[in-house]
Amino acid sequence: MSSFVTLSSGQRMPVIGLGTWKSAPGQVKQAVLAALDCGYRHIDCAAAYSNEQEVGEALSIRVGSGKALRRDEVFITSKLWNTKHDQADVEEACRSSLAHLGLSYLDLYLIHWPMAFQRGKELMPRREDGSVCYSDTHYRETWAAMESLVDKGLVKAIGLSNFNARQTDDIISMARHAPVVNQVECHPYLSQADLLSHCRSVAVCVTAYSPLGSGDRPWASPDEPSLLQDPRLGAIAQRYQKTSAQVILRWHVQRGVVCIPKSVTPSRIQQNLQVFDFSLSEDDMKQIESFNCNERFIVPTVERDGKRVWRDAEHPHFPFNYPY
Repeated sequence: MSSFVTLSSGQRMPVIGLGTWKSAPGQVKQAVLAALDCGYRHIDCAAAYSNEQEVGEALSIRVGSGKALRRDEVFITSKLWNTKHDQADVEEACRSSLAHLGLSYLDLYLIHWPMAFQRGKELMPRREDGSVCYSDTHYRETWAAMESLVDKGLVKAIGLSNFNARQTDDIISMARHAPVVNQVECHPYLSQADLLSHCRSVAVCVTAYSPLGSGDRPWASPDEPSLLQDPRLGAIAQRYQKTSAQVILRWHVQRGVVCIPKSVTPSRIQQNLQVFDFSLSEDDMKQIESFNCNERFIVPTVERDGKRVWRDAEHPHFPFNYPY
């Protein structure tokens, strides 16, 4: 099993990358340095994580002429936030990420969500009652502006994040530069088999964020299932003398899914890369697939009428009202 996938653009994307979402200031720089030093060649970033400047500090120490790594040896992804969907804002947002990261180009730039929020400087523009201010800018308009980033050499390729199958097809139908990736929440409790199969059929690679179930998500409630503590996974891991995390990552890799596990612990960062020295049997692959219960952990929720509901479900481009 190769440690790369080849995207439709011809680029080779490492199948394990370091995720930087939720990595606190003061921690993410050391995490990126630890990852590069133990062999990672793929770092996943986003403007909305508010830590790209610190990622850039780490890159400046290890990557570039006269440094340990050449720029073309490292695959860097960033994402366009929801408040920057207006065509007039896309290039400026991309250049801002490049400046923070200290780079002249990105290997991949994604539309973070299909939903546009009101333009402006705030990440989450809200009304007085706390509700989010939406914009009706269509993601197709945003895509046209993303394509000009490729034309200008600011990014090597462009892609999607959190788009459903219909929205992905919608972009493909009008694209000059086809989307090469759709980055979505994916783990054994949300196996995304239908979306994965669909994306394969249209030459779009799937990247799994929260591939280990995002146990550290800030809004997790104590009664929610914890993937890494699942005894069924523990039993499989014991047989292979691996950790549960390594078994999950291996499951993703064998399905052809790219993974960006987040960690700031050097020993775990290293362990997460050690998934190329074993293979899961077909039976174990099927057993892990059977854990699927379509459990989405990474959708913002709010309380309405005493019930937890998806915050953005009324947005015209909310992706998860469609089955996959």
